[in-house]
Amino acid sequence: MPKEVKVKPRRAVVATVHVPGVSDIELESSLNELRELAKTLGYEVVQTFIQKRANFDATAYLGTGKREEIRRFVQGEPLDGEEAAEADDMAPAKRRTGLGRAAAKTARHGLAAAREEAKQAALMAATDEDKHRADVVLIDHEISPSQARNLEDALGCEVMDRTMVILEIFHRHARTNAARAQVEIARLGYLAPRLREAAKLAGPQGRQRSGVGGRGAGEGAGEADRRKIRDRIAELKLEIAAMDVERQTQRARRQERQSLARVALVGYTNAGKSTLMRALTGSEVLVENKLFATLDTTVRTLHPESVPRVLVSDTVGFIKNLPHDLVASFKSTLEEAAEASLLLHVIDASDPGYERQIYVTDDVLKEIDAHKVPRIRVFNKVDGVGDLKAQKAWEKKLRAQYPKCVVMSALRKTDVAKLHKAIVAVFQKGLVKAELRLPWSAQQLRGEIFATCEVLEEKADEQGAIFRVRGEPDTIKALKARFAPATS
Repeated sequence: MPKEVKVKPRRAVVATVHVPGVSDIELESSLNELRELAKTLGYEVVQTFIQKRANFDATAYLGTGKREEIRRFVQGEPLDGEEAAEADDMAPAKRRTGLGRAAAKTARHGLAAAREEAKQAALMAATDEDKHRADVVLIDHEISPSQARNLEDALGCEVMDRTMVILEIFHRHARTNAARAQVEIARLGYLAPRLREAAKLAGPQGRQRSGVGGRGAGEGAGEADRRKIRDRIAELKLEIAAMDVERQTQRARRQERQSLARVALVGYTNAGKSTLMRALTGSEVLVENKLFATLDTTVRTLHPESVPRVLVSDTVGFIKNLPHDLVASFKSTLEEAAEASLLLHVIDASDPGYERQIYVTDDVLKEIDAHKVPRIRVFNKVDGVGDLKAQKAWEKKLRAQYPKCVVMSALRKTDVAKLHKAIVAVFQKGLVKAELRLPWSAQQLRGEIFATCEVLEEKADEQGAIFRVRGEPDTIKALKARFAPATS
């Protein structure tokens, strides 16, 4: 039996600039989020670097000193001087590395000997890429193409900003044709200005050339690539428009067949929307403890079924600094939220930064013109805040802050049942009660009554069955009109 080969995860360094006006809590929350994004991409985050500055360095985002510090860490270069002495306190596991041995030798033979061994370790690292401490540096802001290029030159490794990380996750997780097309548009839009930066580096060779080989007079390689990107984006937009027409047609047919109430789950990524979706509908949908596990809209029926019948849709999660082009590209997917009758705004109650989640979601809902849709704020994952006493205290605080909210755990059946009841109650507010008489000769219509109304009572007499029902006014009126001739 062949031996299983384990693929070693790529190692990443997270770096950010802490500018004035950003609190320590906001900074740490954003960094934690980037670490989770990295985890979703399969990276192992091995170190975090923070630099306090009045503003970003216009040339390379980080200051010169911090760039050098990160470069030395990434390349696995030895620590010297004061840093080598501090390295003596490393954990035993770290002492097994070249740098750990150098630090241990400091205690036995002095700093000079340790430096010599550290230099030897650095030389070995230069010829062995595996000795590098990191493969990529992730920046917790969106940076310009020139800043990214200068950073890569300074650090000697790949650099990805927050936007690129998010786009890469969307690219990997998109499943349907619509989602793939939308992600590709956003990725191409992100790539275009970076091609301009590459063209600058290419110099005269990459600029204007004669009209040989299919290029127009004076059209350079960079311009040809940008033209291809523009053409591809236009082609993708046409494909999405065609898919939108088909989706609207299916939606219209569905509404013609029967009156449906529609609920959309919205909220921050990894707030537990998919878990809640499965609990409310009894369906098997993808549930992963990763950011952006869901990118495609999933529609299922609320279970147990109610009157009116309720459709529940799970939508893509939102995130701080979600690229504007990505929001624009996903508007067709997010239409489920804009066209819903009710929004369930799902919030991670166990996240200390839950207020930031609420702000980001509200902001995106405004952008897609869904902020006027009635909503229920659902604080999920309350079971993650501590023991039962801590959960009750936290629930009390949330209810004081948001009086009409629902505080729950999607993993508790009693909590899910309460939310189910609250959803049904919203759609039953406008229902009316009525009595319907169905003659024995028309009993084939019984199924239609049960499908469109809630039957409160059923009895019979010589002429037929008598139903006391609750339903939508238009539905009751239509049923009475159909039965009237037979009962007159």
